[in-house]
Formats: sequence, C-alpha cells, structure tokens
Amino acid sequence: MKEIIFKVKGMMCEGCENRVKNAIGDIAGVESVTADHKAGKVSVTANNDVSEEIIKEALEDIGYEVIGE
Repeated sequence: MKEIIFKVKGMMCEGCENRVKNAIGDIAGVESVTADHKAGKVSVTANNDVSEEIIKEALEDIGYEVIGE
C-alpha cells in the first residue's frame, strides 16, 4: 500500500469532493480517497500497482487541475 497526496486546483465545495472521491474510487486498486476542498488536497491510499499518472488523469478528466503532489 502507498499513500499519494495531490494538490488540486478547482475544488470549491463538498460536491466537488464527492466527484473526486467517486472518480478516483472507481480505479481498480484504490482503497480509500479523501478530498479537502478548503486545503485543495486529495489523499489516495492504493496498492502499489496503481500509478500516480492514472489518478492524475482521472482528476483532469473531471475538470480539476493537479498542481503538485
């Protein structure tokens, strides 16, 4: 297991947090997702087979910008 933290631009509310959780939670191998729109952070716990790039693409596909890890 690994934990990856992303800084994300564009989350404005709890609805945004839920969109992020649903999009990343659907990725095979992801165990848990927490999103904090106030801090602009997303934390993902996943098995070692899940690449950071796949998570980043999932965030970008739903309209958010990853500005750091």
